[in-house]
Amino acid sequence: MSKFKGLIFDVDGTLTSTNQLIFDSFNHITEKYLNRTYTDKEIVAFFGPTENVIIMDLMKDNYEEARKDYFEFYRNNHKRLADTYPGIYELINTLSGKTLLSVYTGKGRDSMVITLQETGIHDHFDMVVSGDDIEGHKPSPEGINLFLDKFNLAPEEVLMIGDAPADQIAARDAGCKVASVLWDSYAKDNGFWKESDYAFHSVEELSAFLLDSI
Repeated sequence: MSKFKGLIFDVDGTLTSTNQLIFDSFNHITEKYLNRTYTDKEIVAFFGPTENVIIMDLMKDNYEEARKDYFEFYRNNHKRLADTYPGIYELINTLSGKTLLSVYTGKGRDSMVITLQETGIHDHFDMVVSGDDIEGHKPSPEGINLFLDKFNLAPEEVLMIGDAPADQIAARDAGCKVASVLWDSYAKDNGFWKESDYAFHSVEELSAFLLDSI
């Protein structure tokens, strides 16, 4: 079994159950400023760019006000609508200090920090990379490469863990192994995970694997 010196985690759908919070936050502002709401599937189709870019595209002249409203709703409703998946907090706490840990998410920095702080796991990571910290956006491997460069790691020493095809593509392009987690993946039905190096259907399965792989 491969031994990894570094682990990189996606956030939404991997560490945290935040999809409903994201959907409700977008519809909070689209209902207010555009007089309409979007289905979950329509909002998922926006994913890739950060929230700021999506809001800018949607809101145009109302961007500043809508952005403020979005993040106020996101923060104020976080405890009600989002949390880590059962077992994730304990896993991250156990891994911390035993191996290098990073986050690489397509979320913007504001929402990433809110989520990591509200769930109590922010300080366990040696590095956090958001969509605002790279030139492009996932599936770009930039966030993985930043981690490799900062800690002088070879690609084969690092595992990317995520719930979407973008995580898989980013890992492949960086030369890393990839693990797909399927406990809340909006993309799992298309079978993308069958092309990953590893796939896990529960946090317990992932935990057992990681603790034996570092």
